[in-house]
Amino acid sequence: MAKKTWKGARSLRGRSVTSAQMLDRFGRMPISYLPYEPQQQRLLPDALQDWLPEGHLAYFISDSVDSLDLSAFHARYAKGGPRNQPFHPAMMVKVLIYGYATGTFSSRKLAAKLHEDVALRVLGAENYPAHRTLSDFRALHLEELAALFVQVVRLARECSLVKLGTVAVDGTKLKVNASRHKAVSYDRMVKAEGELKAQIDGLLNRACAADDLEKNEPDLDIPGGDQAP
Repeated sequence: MAKKTWKGARSLRGRSVTSAQMLDRFGRMPISYLPYEPQQQRLLPDALQDWLPEGHLAYFISDSVDSLDLSAFHARYAKGGPRNQPFHPAMMVKVLIYGYATGTFSSRKLAAKLHEDVALRVLGAENYPAHRTLSDFRALHLEELAALFVQVVRLARECSLVKLGTVAVDGTKLKVNASRHKAVSYDRMVKAEGELKAQIDGLLNRACAADDLEKNEPDLDIPGGDQAP
């Protein structure tokens, strides 16, 4: 008679398990966790569009900036030539607006988050401008950046968003077509626009102040680009 050998128990899913898998060294059943293999290599890289959940603020800012006119930013680089390649203005604007809208005003911290924060990595798309590049870009395009920021908030208002990160959005729809309310609605609209511009100017001023406080600090040991702003 052939000697029978023990081939291992069968799990509930039909897979063979060994005695070591059935009991730990204390004689207890091990805890079953979901797979966790941080060193596992993916056969195909993930698309940037899959890194964040649908409807994330970063996607809204990215789509909004892509829909707006950036010619004022491009005009400054029209005669720069191929030797001095700056970062793309669309990427820089998206990173700055997202950072300021979510409460990150320091260019040093923003540059660091481009390596660490998933949303900023999506917006940066493998671009890592240094903190001086971010602050210089803001200074060079301050008026254009403020105007574009206002337009992004307007788009958020049109989409009935309550907030754009930490930026309050007035979701009230101002109807100016009704003749008897036209003057009142126009006054409200002018007031709301003034408050919005003041709010954006306040955010940009906070960013300038944060950089001024940190201008004498040593550079962080984080790789960054040396391209022109």
